[in-house]
Amino acid sequence: MKLPPDAIIATAKLTKYLLVWRDADDKSQFLAQAGYGQENWQQLEADLRKQILPLDAVPSDEPNRFGDVYEIRGVLTGANGVNLAVVTIWMVEYETQQTKFITLYPDKGVK
Repeated sequence: MKLPPDAIIATAKLTKYLLVWRDADDKSQFLAQAGYGQENWQQLEADLRKQILPLDAVPSDEPNRFGDVYEIRGVLTGANGVNLAVVTIWMVEYETQQTKFITLYPDKGVK
């Protein structure tokens, strides 16, 4: 299934989580390989919308009391032309029916 192109990608999710270095479960260094950083977080948002969101979303098997969770796997071509295989997680909230970006992480099943 396809998720709506107007899905919400919260700025804070990018600027205060994914692009910030963390001791545990850091994603900023992974994204930096493709040229993404605090200075161009808008490019990451645009690339998620253009390159990942149009791909097929697969429902998650794990129950969630807040909404239906979906996974989209794909290749994100970064600002510098480097390709990153990613798994992205999205949720359609029960209460609002809005689709929201939750997170992304490296797709370790793709070389």
